[in-house]
Amino acid sequence: MKALRLLILSLAGLGLFAVLQAADEAADKEAARKATREHLRKVLAAAAQLDDVAVTFQQSEGQPFNFVGIIGDRLKYSDRLEVVIGVTAYETIGIRVYPHYKGGYINVAKAKNGPALMQKMLRLTDRNFLYWGIDESNDVFSGYTITLESGFPEEVVLIVLRSLRNTDGFVGELRADIDG
Repeated sequence: MKALRLLILSLAGLGLFAVLQAADEAADKEAARKATREHLRKVLAAAAQLDDVAVTFQQSEGQPFNFVGIIGDRLKYSDRLEVVIGVTAYETIGIRVYPHYKGGYINVAKAKNGPALMQKMLRLTDRNFLYWGIDESNDVFSGYTITLESGFPEEVVLIVLRSLRNTDGFVGELRADIDG
């Protein structure tokens, strides 16, 4: 009977240890995510001063790990480019550029030729630096995902930021399938 009690207490102790260790790991991940967000904030502030970036990013009120910026100048086809940069819970930085065209988002379900639009987006993904996709609302974006496995890659973030305006030229290629 004593051996059974000892076994039960030992198992309970191991279970408690596992729960505490998991909670500690979760706290460490959250702290690392917050540190990455603050590092990203500094990189975005410095990049805003560069002529080929020139975008001011603000922290999202609704999503504290997201920064949002608007590119509204030097565009030929888009009204503006809405840039959302987020620090994910999976040690990545996700960058999405939502082109605004004729007063709103480009939406695959509302496009005159949605299937052809999606085919062109896939071809653009094949030949471009940024990939193309749609979100849960069927709104079109170009994007890039940066992994943080080897630390914070400031230069990669800057290269991607310098490439964001290129999305506008590709909107020009998509117009025929958006407008019909």
